[in-house]
Amino acid sequence: MQKISIKYLFHLTLIFILTTTSCKQKQSKNNIIEDETNSQKTATLEYKINSKLGEGALWNYKTQEFYWVDIEGKTLNIYNPKTKTNKVIKTPSRVGTVVPYTKQQAVVALEDGIYKINLENGDLKQISNVESDITENRFNDGKCDPKGNLWVGSMHLKESLPNANLYKVEPNGVTTKMVDSVTISNGIVWSKDTKKMYYIDTPSKSIKSYDYDIETSTISNEKIAVNIPESLGYPDGMTIDENDTLWVGLWNGNAVAQFDPKTGELISKIEVPAHNVTACAFGGENLDILYITTSTNDMTEEERKKYPLAGSIFKCKPGVKGVTAFFFGEAIR
Repeated sequence: MQKISIKYLFHLTLIFILTTTSCKQKQSKNNIIEDETNSQKTATLEYKINSKLGEGALWNYKTQEFYWVDIEGKTLNIYNPKTKTNKVIKTPSRVGTVVPYTKQQAVVALEDGIYKINLENGDLKQISNVESDITENRFNDGKCDPKGNLWVGSMHLKESLPNANLYKVEPNGVTTKMVDSVTISNGIVWSKDTKKMYYIDTPSKSIKSYDYDIETSTISNEKIAVNIPESLGYPDGMTIDENDTLWVGLWNGNAVAQFDPKTGELISKIEVPAHNVTACAFGGENLDILYITTSTNDMTEEERKKYPLAGSIFKCKPGVKGVTAFFFGEAIR
């Protein structure tokens, strides 16, 4: 009886080990599948349009509309996801970015300075003529800081020399150079606690971090937060989510990438059916939809055939929420 009991016990133990191992393997496989699902998603078409250089993505949470610009098409666009309509306002020169101001006005960066633009008739009123005399540059991306100042950067038209700058434009028009020796000024965001600012100069293939002083609206202590390998593409426009992770459009990268600025690690990617992904912004009533702008510029014939929807607006629900955008002239409370 004793030998039978031991043998029986041995078989039970063996079965238990095999069953447990099998369960762990299945659980491990499931975790891998879940991780893959969470780490990589695909954006879908939201609005089909053949824009030349879609940029300046921003969600106006007050009107529930998506603001964006076509730089080379010289248009400011206001897209309404509920009606699937896109209002087009023509600009007299290339428009680098847009930020909301009032119900009737927005602020845009044109080639010869910063302007208030009437959203009904397109009338312009200049706020700052900064860089109006520097013909080898034009303005590119920009966003408002927590104090309602517009931080907007220029870029070298030939994209080869660090002759451009990042400026702070106050609501009264006072303009201050904040960063110099820039080649292509791009994405800029602030952390949830307003203590950090993140900024992209595209050819540097990195995201820089700064300490931001909300009392003085100044920056200090420049560091590299994220280094982006060339295999991913070039960092372009950027937004930030409620967890302070960064979402970056990848030029020549077919994707939006999510980075942790504290560790520098790539967290996830959203594949986009366009070769040049330029900018993104969280929108929707719950700020849980990522709207993405793209471009038809700098594409070969083969790429145009492969990505016929390039230039359109795309969207994705990445599983996190964004934060509300800052308005020009409106400080956070």
